[in-house]
Amino acid sequence: MCCNEINCFQFFFNEGKYIALKNYLYNYLLRKRSIGKNLQHENPELILEVGSGISPVMTLTDRIIYSDLSLSALRILKQNHKKGLYVVADSMCLPFKTGVFSHTISSEVLEHLEDDREALKELARVMKPLGQLIVTFPHRKFYFSHDDRFVNHYRRYEIHEMEERLISADLRPYYVQKVLGPIDKIIMNVVIYSFMIFKKYPHRKTNETKGSQFSKPFVSVFKWANRFFMILAMLDNWIMPRALSTVILIKAEKSDK
Repeated sequence: MCCNEINCFQFFFNEGKYIALKNYLYNYLLRKRSIGKNLQHENPELILEVGSGISPVMTLTDRIIYSDLSLSALRILKQNHKKGLYVVADSMCLPFKTGVFSHTISSEVLEHLEDDREALKELARVMKPLGQLIVTFPHRKFYFSHDDRFVNHYRRYEIHEMEERLISADLRPYYVQKVLGPIDKIIMNVVIYSFMIFKKYPHRKTNETKGSQFSKPFVSVFKWANRFFMILAMLDNWIMPRALSTVILIKAEKSDK
């Protein structure tokens, strides 16, 4: 089953300011940090990261293929990153042979897919026996709100629901980790509401070059603010129980059959 829908992030990929700011977001950096720690003691042969967009969570190796539905996103990523290979692909219909990858990564992707079960089956198909999957996802249905709708989330997950989906795809979940706590939900709702208010006001149009130059002082402030939010979110995640986590990481292993 292949998706014919337009990538809901295409608008953002064409926005110079979004591209300049995305890689400094505290929640992206914390997901990247968590995934990196979970791979630091392993020696992947070949990694597939699906739905990488312009900001992949695995950037420390050349033995990786980045895939996304957006050609624009992969062009931007290739221009800025220059590591690995780049393949335009639908996560629900991957153009790879069976049993190719030792590791696969799906970070904040499944909630955007109409058929998340098919995507997990595809990930399992392209993995080697005993291959490792790392998945992060938005946690707890009662958190579903304005920011989820803004970024076109179909759903949020309970842990047992994700574990059931993984098992159905012949993937054995064996490790669960908190990534972000409830303060992230508060911050992101404030950010989304602020963005929507800003978009209502008319502003002078500039070309991409001028826009990037104009945004440099703001990028510096944004970067330091996100360092503060990163520390705050780390403390929140450490203190709060898993039942209140807004983002969860699960590691799963493919059957050796």
